[in-house]
Amino acid sequence: MRTTLLAALALTAAALVTSPAQAMPRDPTWSAAWATAMQRPTPATGNWSTTGFHHQTIRQTIRLSTGGRSLRIRLSNQYGTKPLHLTGLTLGERHLTATFHGSPRTTIATGRTITSDPLNLATTAGEQLTFSLYVDGATGPATFHEDALTTTYAADDNHLYDDAAGGETSHSVYYLTGVDVTGATGTVVTFGDSITNGHNSTVGADHRYSDALAQRLRTRRLGVANVGITGNLLLSELPCFGAQGVSRFDRDALGQPGVRTVIVEEGENDIWDSEHNFGCGVTPRVTAEQLIGGYRRMIAAAHAHGVRIVGGTITPFKADYMEPAEFARAEAIRDQVNHWIRTSGQYDAVADFALAVGDPADEQRLDPAYDSGDHLHPNDAGYAALAAVAAGTI
Repeated sequence: MRTTLLAALALTAAALVTSPAQAMPRDPTWSAAWATAMQRPTPATGNWSTTGFHHQTIRQTIRLSTGGRSLRIRLSNQYGTKPLHLTGLTLGERHLTATFHGSPRTTIATGRTITSDPLNLATTAGEQLTFSLYVDGATGPATFHEDALTTTYAADDNHLYDDAAGGETSHSVYYLTGVDVTGATGTVVTFGDSITNGHNSTVGADHRYSDALAQRLRTRRLGVANVGITGNLLLSELPCFGAQGVSRFDRDALGQPGVRTVIVEEGENDIWDSEHNFGCGVTPRVTAEQLIGGYRRMIAAAHAHGVRIVGGTITPFKADYMEPAEFARAEAIRDQVNHWIRTSGQYDAVADFALAVGDPADEQRLDPAYDSGDHLHPNDAGYAALAAVAAGTI
């Protein structure tokens, strides 16, 4: 395997030099400085998505990957069961009021996303922003992002202009799906599953690989939009883990304002979760050929939109708790898929995530220095290692 990897790395290096899709931002004015992918309401400890909100203020904090001269906010009712009536939305310590067609109130139809009027607010890369959203009626089940790795507050009554957060807490994000700025040079989208989402990184610390990538791209004034979903699958859909990757790619990745490059890290759950029930249903087994077909579909969509697409290899997942025969089956698929990603030349560049965090003594395992403890997800240092590799493809 070491010899195979060395040969693949040589081809990867060549792929990084030749990049056939020279894309420019589709929207020259706005670039996504922060984003998250929306999910269906899902019953789980610590989120309020199935019950929604009633006469409550929801306070949420995000970190901008890049700054700009002005700002706008995107809100989603993609999976709501009825129109969402929003009473008000304020921003930051100065409690600036966002408007929608000139009014602080707005209604978001089911299945729709709306964008605020531009706010004349200068921001800087790495700046944290707090948004307070108030609904004076019952929302019904809420569109949300489950594993947001932040702290969201919900308090009864209207606290749009109060400094203190208070109330109950959740680690999910509700309705807020994007923040765009002017003055950036475009956006890099990180697309994938829990590893893209940053699962098991430090909550509230912004130590996902996308955060570390944003720091590396800061001098180039590029935004980074993370649309990973924990548990997401490329070819199948389970209600707890978002729409299938090939279906949501157009909306969540190519739909980001100013998108120039998408980095794909997806397929691991299709391989090792298949025919297992983790409390959210069972998916069929897949072959390497089926996964490659999904990648080809996304590559074609990206190129049709003039967007570069980078393929991330699937990281190691060998663990003692896996049955040997089941691991051998899964590892054979991972090996085939990674060989195709490295050598096919279909992607505009390759981010060899597997090599970045693999154990030099056993390339089927995560390096212990980068293991968060479950032998599947990196720790903060591991996510920083992924960012270092990803930065070389931009």
